[in-house]
Amino acid sequence: MNKAQLVEAIADKMGGRQQAADAVDAVLDAIVRAVVAGDRVSVTGFGSFEKVDRPARYARNPQTGERVRVKKTSVPRFRAGQGFKDLVSGSKKLPRGGEVAVKKAPKGSLSGGVSATVKKAAAKKTAKAAAAKTAAAKKAAAKKTTAKKAVAKKAPAKKATTKQAAPAAKTAAAKKTAAKKAPAKKATATKAPAKKSTARKTTAKKTTARKK
Repeated sequence: MNKAQLVEAIADKMGGRQQAADAVDAVLDAIVRAVVAGDRVSVTGFGSFEKVDRPARYARNPQTGERVRVKKTSVPRFRAGQGFKDLVSGSKKLPRGGEVAVKKAPKGSLSGGVSATVKKAAAKKTAKAAAAKTAAAKKAAAKKTTAKKAVAKKAPAKKATTKQAAPAAKTAAAKKTAAKKAPAKKATATKAPAKKSTARKTTAKKTTARKK
């Protein structure tokens, strides 16, 4: 049975072929979109559609037998429900005529189905936003701590330079004072020969007195 035959099979129940075609298209589109988004579509008594991730693996080319590496991919999977399996295996008899083979959903289960999916999507978005905010807050805190550490490291360096500058200034002042005091000592040393000359004069006077 192809899609056109499926539409013809349900046309009488849907009130016309166009209505049946629209219903089939809407159901298939909803299933495909949900599975692509990563959601699981489960129909009680019929089965479930879901997305399955296949890891990278090695396979063999059936024509050449060559070993080929297959990349990681995602594939859709359908799992038949227990009721569907029982009907196919023959453990349960297929209902006659107008009766529905798939069990009908219980009353109240269909109300709020769409809102539930919307709530799940909204919850995922809020969770992602909260995670992004926390990550941004952590980054900002890390930047502040690194900036404080850098300032703390720079501050002792400045103090050290001031401390080193003070002894240097003291040594320079001491050198200047020493340089000023040194010439004074030399001057006193030069005055010493003057006394010797006076001593010579006295000896000269004594010799002249003896001659007389």
